[in-house]
Amino acid sequence: MPILTLKTILKHQNPCRVIEFTNENVKLFTYNSLRSATSDFHPSNIIGAGGFGVGVLRDGTQVAIKKLFTESKKGSNEFLTEINMISNIRHTNLVELIGYCVEDSHRALVYEYLENNSLASVLLGSRSKHIALDWPTRAAVCLGTTSAIAFLHYEAVPHIVHRDIKASNILLDGNFHPKIGDFGLAKLFPDNVTHVSTRVAGAFGYLALEYALLGQLTKKADVYSFGVLLLEIISGKSSSKAAFGVEFMLLV
Repeated sequence: MPILTLKTILKHQNPCRVIEFTNENVKLFTYNSLRSATSDFHPSNIIGAGGFGVGVLRDGTQVAIKKLFTESKKGSNEFLTEINMISNIRHTNLVELIGYCVEDSHRALVYEYLENNSLASVLLGSRSKHIALDWPTRAAVCLGTTSAIAFLHYEAVPHIVHRDIKASNILLDGNFHPKIGDFGLAKLFPDNVTHVSTRVAGAFGYLALEYALLGQLTKKADVYSFGVLLLEIISGKSSSKAAFGVEFMLLV
């Protein structure tokens, strides 16, 4: 369990509550430092549709910052416990969590920045007209993603089901090396648990039927989502397009 510490910092005579925990793998950021890094979260710094913004830290490091919804029902202790779990996981095909911010109602996660953004933007979005992914690169993306999923399912302690495997959550570095990101929906699985009943969450078109209809989540849900992703990578078509929906269901 992480060691939680509550600090009260005076800012212009207004007290500011900052919660931190002891973990050498991640850094605590103040909300003001993240505002400074992103030019006050300027719209021009937004990348993708997942609430991420690109920023530059004081030491020149470029990072991706995700602001979390303040109306989240998770308490600070639960939020920090999950950060502690995720920060202890390291794999070459997982986006590295650099730090976090828990200050008053503000919550944010700071990740490593990957130059080529998401697979969705390169393969299915506007950038697909300018960047052509050859077959060896597509195969490498598939293998790297598979390696990360297998690590989460069988080597991470505790085991983790990502629950949101999709093209927009596969990020690419300058050499198109894939890394799975955004663990906002991830579920922790102890060794003796085969499935959990939970509210359905994730991207339409990527959901396994037993999970979508019954709310029973297993590791197979990630495998199903990866299968849909694999079809997207091979076909170059999006699973979310209505014109492709019927054909996609038949393929799966």
